[in-house]
Amino acid sequence: MAPAFHDFAHTLTSGDLPEDVLRVLRRSFTDTMGVAAVASTTQMADIARRGALALFGVGGAGGSRILMHGARVSPAGAAMAGAFTVDAVDAHDGTSPCKGHAGSAVFPALLALTDAMPEPVNGAEFATLLAIAYEVSYRAGLAQHATCADYHTSGAWTAVGVATACARGLGATPEQIRHAAGIGEYHGPRSQMMRCIDHPTMVRDGVGWGAPSGVTAAYLACEGFTGAPALTCEDAPSFWADLGTNWRLVEDTHYKPYPCCRWAHPSMDAAADLMREHALHHTDVAAVEIKTFHNATRLAGHSPATPDEFAYSIAFPVAALIVRGQVGVAELHEDTLRDPDIQRISSATTLIDDPHLTSISDGKRWAEVSLLLQDGRRVSAAPRTPGDVDMPLSANDIEAKFHLFADPVLGEPRAQELASLSGNFDHLSASEFARLRDLCLSAP
Repeated sequence: MAPAFHDFAHTLTSGDLPEDVLRVLRRSFTDTMGVAAVASTTQMADIARRGALALFGVGGAGGSRILMHGARVSPAGAAMAGAFTVDAVDAHDGTSPCKGHAGSAVFPALLALTDAMPEPVNGAEFATLLAIAYEVSYRAGLAQHATCADYHTSGAWTAVGVATACARGLGATPEQIRHAAGIGEYHGPRSQMMRCIDHPTMVRDGVGWGAPSGVTAAYLACEGFTGAPALTCEDAPSFWADLGTNWRLVEDTHYKPYPCCRWAHPSMDAAADLMREHALHHTDVAAVEIKTFHNATRLAGHSPATPDEFAYSIAFPVAALIVRGQVGVAELHEDTLRDPDIQRISSATTLIDDPHLTSISDGKRWAEVSLLLQDGRRVSAAPRTPGDVDMPLSANDIEAKFHLFADPVLGEPRAQELASLSGNFDHLSASEFARLRDLCLSAP
């Protein structure tokens, strides 16, 4: 019989973590910090930092440094600013069954928590907290999506995982951990994801409030505040029956090759393949047709005016890939939004709401792309869904993506040290892990 989630969180040790769990956590650490580095340069991250400095001063819990910035605020403030920072560039790890992301909330929250703790934390201890946060977040997310009418942002369910892991990190009892999860669930942001899809702004995936909600819940529970039960943890038993035996974080975690909504990725992959297979130049392309599932058609985004609108679009990222052959760091600059060649193809892109692709996109994201060429030909790619754990990015892909994002911001020596330590973090001593945390939390 599976343990109750709060007993699982209370008793889990680093020795209980299988190698495949640790492998995912290492990859996510490196990948998330690469995204955090480039995202720290965005306007969204700057606003979040200024907000944290204005509203979340250092108190009795101690000071935590803001991710990729270094200023000290409260742990909740650092979690907020850090989560908004990572979420500013939509390239962090995700989970297809939950249709969302955990790392963008989990890493800023746990780095903030451990930065404020008086006792040093080693890599194995941090790995245990990460495993708890990811696993509880994923399972709470599955339970929430199965029992709630609205499609909520990742902040709604990561608040539960962050609260559970932070309470464990603070030395809470099993009952206090249970209350922390309940407080995090109750006060977490039940924000509707499709609202941001339809109206893209900086609210993004809700983790900017989910992370501090979880941190705050843990501190409150340790002071005696009550909030149990967390319904996603205690009233949806089918999602917890194999807790501790099977790891959803291993089964479900994927990594993004492009810094935009995952729903656009199958169309981008298909367009890239068509351009390469037919040796096409962007001037050869007259128009684009994309058949995809219903929610993806709501991304639209033919003429994004802001990076937020770019992140939640399909037409424009596909056009950018056709014109530039990539959607990387350079395409994150606002001048990309004014590129006339990209604008031409984006405006000539038609999105088609396909009932069949909608019906098979439960936990997947299907799309079919055709390019209409200037010479009258039509070239098409077979329907596809982007690779998740069945077609993962390789270790070399993750490393290349990290350096693409981090090197220009941090400098190659610091980026290389960060990649080396994060890729082996669970083996680090307390002093070595403190060095890794310094690399994550200091200003570029």
